[in-house]
Amino acid sequence: MTAIDLNADLGEGFGRWRLTDDEQLLSVVTSANVACGFHAGDAATMRRVCEQATARGVTIGAQVSYRDLAGFGRRAMDVPPAELAAEVAYQIGALEVFARAAGSRVAYVKPHGALYNRVVHDEEQAAAVIDGVLLASGPALPADGPSAPRLPLLGLPGSRLLALAAEAGLPTVTEAFADRAYTARGTLVPRGQDGALVTDPETVVERSVGLARTGTVVAHDGATVEVRARSLCLHGDTPGAVELARRVRQRLEESGIRVEAFG
Repeated sequence: MTAIDLNADLGEGFGRWRLTDDEQLLSVVTSANVACGFHAGDAATMRRVCEQATARGVTIGAQVSYRDLAGFGRRAMDVPPAELAAEVAYQIGALEVFARAAGSRVAYVKPHGALYNRVVHDEEQAAAVIDGVLLASGPALPADGPSAPRLPLLGLPGSRLLALAAEAGLPTVTEAFADRAYTARGTLVPRGQDGALVTDPETVVERSVGLARTGTVVAHDGATVEVRARSLCLHGDTPGAVELARRVRQRLEESGIRVEAFG
C-alpha cells in the first residue's frame, strides 16, 4: 500500500496573535513543522504546540527560517553562511528543549519561506543550512562510539539542499505541495506570480491523491511533472485550512493510501 506523510506549518503566531489553528490541524496531520521564533513563534507557543503534538502522537519538526518576523520569513535575505548555520542550529536547539520537555524530540528539519526556495538552487545557503543541522547534532563522536543523531531534512525533490544533505550523510525526505503551482522544472511558482496558489478545494484534494499515487502533478503550463514525495504539505495559514486538511486525509484514505509519518 502507498504511504504518505501529511505535514503542516504550525505554531505560526506570536504573543496573542495566532495564524494557524494548531489544535485542529494536529488532529489531521502526522508531522508538525513548528515555527522556531525567527519567522513566527515564541517560547510559549513552541511549548504549547510540542505538548499538543506529543499528546496526539504527531512527529515534531523544526521549521527554520531567516530572521524575519516582520516579513513572515518570506523576504529574500543575504545572510553570511557562518551566521546562517549558527541561526539554524539555534532554532533547532530552542525547539528541542520544548520537545523533550513534552516527552518527544525534534525528529526532522524543514526550511521555511524564502529560505526554503533559496536552498533549492543556492549551493552556499544550502550548505549553511546543513552545517546548522550538523551543529545542532553536537560534535562528531569517535568511530567506535554510539552514532550521533542525524536529523532528516525535508525539502523539494531535486533541490541542492537534499543533494548536499545526502552527501553529508543526513537523511532526506522529499516533499510536495498540493496547493502550490509548479513550474515545468518541478519547482514552485513564486508566491508573487498569478496562479501561484491553488485555491479550489476539490482541485487540491485531487492533486493530493495524484501526488501520493503517481508522483506527478500538472504544472502551471499544463505539462505533467514528476514530483515523487514521501510527505505532503498542507499549509495551515490558508482560509479553511482545517476543513481542507480533513478532506485531503479522508480522500487519501478512501483511495487506499496509508497516511503515516515518515521515518
